[in-house]
Amino acid sequence: MGAEDDPTAIRSVAVSPADVVDAYAYTRENPGEAVLRITPPFHGRMRARIHVYRRDDAELTGAVHVDPAAVLDSEVRAAYPQFRTEDDEQPADSGDSSLTPDQRRKRHAAAVESWRERARESLAETVSIETEHGRRQVDLKSLG
Repeated sequence: MGAEDDPTAIRSVAVSPADVVDAYAYTRENPGEAVLRITPPFHGRMRARIHVYRRDDAELTGAVHVDPAAVLDSEVRAAYPQFRTEDDEQPADSGDSSLTPDQRRKRHAAAVESWRERARESLAETVSIETEHGRRQVDLKSLG
């Protein structure tokens, strides 16, 4: 492995807050997985972009995958709005019991959009990346 293939060279990772939020929300709502992907050649300052997959190819490509949950504040992750169906148990004061399925989807979409706005402002200052020598912390830089 050459120096350009060694992720231990990474000191900081730049991310788009929108990519972080989109990747986290995608994985919560869809069957695939979305990560923030850093691809070789590696150097001190890298950019991570959203990457969606059903089968992890990081071993083949040499890419480093960062879980978007690791980049978001724990309170923001916990506040992600859950979609409720008629069959779900609804709190008596939620007002959801009289909503049509379309109204439920619209309410959920509005809640997710509000969550996205808050989440884009809640990025960590560092993130852990996996290398062949174990996990290591690197600085996280927001592009937004």
